[in-house]
Amino acid sequence: MSAWIRMISDEDADEQLKAILDLARTPHGTVDNVMRVHSLRPNTMKGHVILYRACLHDQINTVPMWFQEVISSYVSTLNACPYSYANHWANARHLINDELQADRIEVALKAHRPQDAFDGAHLAALIYAEKLTKSPGAMTEADIDDLKETGWDDGEILEINQIVGYFNYANRLLNGLGVTTDGDVVGYYTDD
Repeated sequence: MSAWIRMISDEDADEQLKAILDLARTPHGTVDNVMRVHSLRPNTMKGHVILYRACLHDQINTVPMWFQEVISSYVSTLNACPYSYANHWANARHLINDELQADRIEVALKAHRPQDAFDGAHLAALIYAEKLTKSPGAMTEADIDDLKETGWDDGEILEINQIVGYFNYANRLLNGLGVTTDGDVVGYYTDD
């Protein structure tokens, strides 16, 4: 466990915290530091887990999972958040399932040049993500119109917006408390 504030271990957790830690467990059976950093205030951990799963792991979402992870990774590069980038790029790479394509996308994301790897609807979504991350007060209805013109429907636009908003929150949580991946299993997927 690694952060600039104290995090409570499973062994030292009271019953309320244990229940919320169990809610936050990954498929690996661990609690990632992004959630454990809330251990001094379990209700914020509970809210974080619910929001995260609604934004990225809800079965009703129709934005392709690989692209959800690309958006997550891009926002995390824009915010210079190594924690979220490590986890979500590992997920994206796994889901893309093409090393050459993943390498090309990663170079473009790290250079903040999504146009080097994407066009059409995917590029429009990443342009929207960048503007919402860097200049939220400058957003206009035209930004939504641009997404619609490339084929995103209103529900998918909401999904994209929520992923961007969530990662701006999470990146600030992680960077602001010095949370690292030390002790975490990086990425959602395992090699079995």
